[in-house]
Amino acid sequence: MKLSPSWWAPVMVTLMVIGLIYIVVTYIAGAQYPIPGIGNWNLAVGLGIALVGFIMTMRWK
Repeated sequence: MKLSPSWWAPVMVTLMVIGLIYIVVTYIAGAQYPIPGIGNWNLAVGLGIALVGFIMTMRWK
C-alpha cells in the first residue's frame, strides 16, 4: 500500500481549521465578513473549504 506524501496531513488539517475559522468569523460578523456582499453564502464557502479537508481524510494512509 502506497503511503500519502508528507505534506498531505498538514494540508488536510489546515483546510479543516481554516474552514472552521471562516464559519466562526461569519457567525460573529453577522454574515458581513469575510467576503462582504455575499451574505450567508459565506457559510457555504467555509463549509466547502472544510469539506475538502474532510474528503482528503479518505485518501490519507
